[in-house]
Amino acid sequence: MNRLSRLSGLGIASAALAAATAFTLTAAQAPALARPAAATTRASASTPKCSASDLGMWVAADQGDGAAGTIFFPLEFTNLSGHTCSLFGFPGVSATDSHGHQLGAPARWDHSVPPHLVTLAPGATAHSVLAYSDAVVGNCPAGHVRTASALRVFPPDRFQAAHAYWDLATCAVRGSVFLGVGAIQPGAGARP
Repeated sequence: MNRLSRLSGLGIASAALAAATAFTLTAAQAPALARPAAATTRASASTPKCSASDLGMWVAADQGDGAAGTIFFPLEFTNLSGHTCSLFGFPGVSATDSHGHQLGAPARWDHSVPPHLVTLAPGATAHSVLAYSDAVVGNCPAGHVRTASALRVFPPDRFQAAHAYWDLATCAVRGSVFLGVGAIQPGAGARP
């Protein structure tokens, strides 16, 4: 049972987000996202690692769920390339402003679900659980609360990032940790 299925109730901030739709900031066309395909956990040694240019990444804002000052969202990774690729481990995630400057610290890694190899056929989707602490942002010193424009997301073991739309409040104090992210898992993330 994952965190999304264990939590119930939405805070005020997540209620507003629940009405939002998922967005991605890639050059890929939306119809590519609709292609049915399944993510698997098997891969041959020759399956290349997914790069940022292979993936469409977005936060499924309408699937947010949370309690006690933290809201959990699926962070989705869809293979938009024409080839199979694989993901293993934790994505690098940080919030950025409209100029691409990082706000606060990068997301901490949540090790409660162990990583395993996820192979994505073209059109397949995998996910990670993204935790947003509105409690940390609520306690941010005056003058340091900023609205982010995007999340900068690095696929595991990659140094090129893609961006996912993200317009929530952040704490711009250096070292402020208000995001957490779990290991990438097969399939689209969903609240049951």
